[in-house]
Amino acid sequence: MKYNYLVIEGNIGAGKTSLATRIAEEEGARLILEQFEDNPFLPRFYADPERYAFPLEMSFLAERYNQLKLELAHPDLFSSFTIADYYFSKSLIFAKNTLEKDEYRLYRNIFTIIYQTLPRPDLYVYLHASVDRLLRNIALRGREYEKHITPDYLKKIQDGYFESFRQEKGMRIVIVDINDIDFVKSETDYLKLKETIFSGSYDQGIARVKV
Repeated sequence: MKYNYLVIEGNIGAGKTSLATRIAEEEGARLILEQFEDNPFLPRFYADPERYAFPLEMSFLAERYNQLKLELAHPDLFSSFTIADYYFSKSLIFAKNTLEKDEYRLYRNIFTIIYQTLPRPDLYVYLHASVDRLLRNIALRGREYEKHITPDYLKKIQDGYFESFRQEKGMRIVIVDINDIDFVKSETDYLKLKETIFSGSYDQGIARVKV
């Protein structure tokens, strides 16, 4: 395998979990999926965002750190390839859009301390889709708690990802435009996307490709 640690990221509804899961199954990779649906603060946050934003974001930060630290610190005896459907820096991106300035400043300080202790992926793939495309995907999967996601919120999250890419040093980041493909329903599109990820030669920094 070309990479030991691959991250598949993207905005809400981009299909990152579907892609990461399929690649892991085909390649016999260890799969790390973000656990968020059982978070006890999530329904409270949707009911009262101002009150529960900080405990929600702190709980996500702790859960992501614990999961990645545990998984990445102990090699899998049966596979040297690990694929994850999220990267730890997403914590900062989402927190910036939910927390007040003072809360975010404290959150960022804690994030910075623990971020330095985690390994960087060999390749970071960001699935880029337009806001309209994301909204269609979100509607199709029909999750109750996603019904109130707005185009403005998705745009802010997207901008947050792009800003974080510019600040990352020493990582290989590939932004893949997936607006004209459907890698979930089309086998041809899936194979093209997989080839783009594994056959491309990417240097440190940001690369932009279209499938």
